[in-house]
Amino acid sequence: MTHTARRIGRTLALVLPVVLVLSGTLAVSTVPWAGQNAESSQLLTASTATTSEKAATDAKPAEPQDVLREKLLTTLDTKDPGVALTELQRAVEARPSLAEHCFGLARSLGRAAVDKYGPTRAQRFSRPVCDTSFATGVSQQAMGH
Repeated sequence: MTHTARRIGRTLALVLPVVLVLSGTLAVSTVPWAGQNAESSQLLTASTATTSEKAATDAKPAEPQDVLREKLLTTLDTKDPGVALTELQRAVEARPSLAEHCFGLARSLGRAAVDKYGPTRAQRFSRPVCDTSFATGVSQQAMGH
């Protein structure tokens, strides 16, 4: 019985934050902001969709590592570098073709961590994801390279 309760608890601990983030994102994207009437909100949405559609047809598809980099940098910005590094490790495990880009991705996270936290605090998040690439990015950014 205890084992089953523990499994349910772990599952909820993994799934609940994702559900909360997604529901919050959807809620924010559908709420008309103060000072805007419904008509201007609809116009903004329509113009944004048109611009996005044009950009999508004009631009070549983003490479998987570029999409992942943007996602990881957003995670670093909204949470912390440790969470982003864990996501990087899981992404590489799930999609081995990303392994060749792991070093560059981890370095980018290290540089962004220095920009957000400073070199000393950023180094505290270092872990052995993609060898020492995160630490390399931290040191390069701290030295101004």
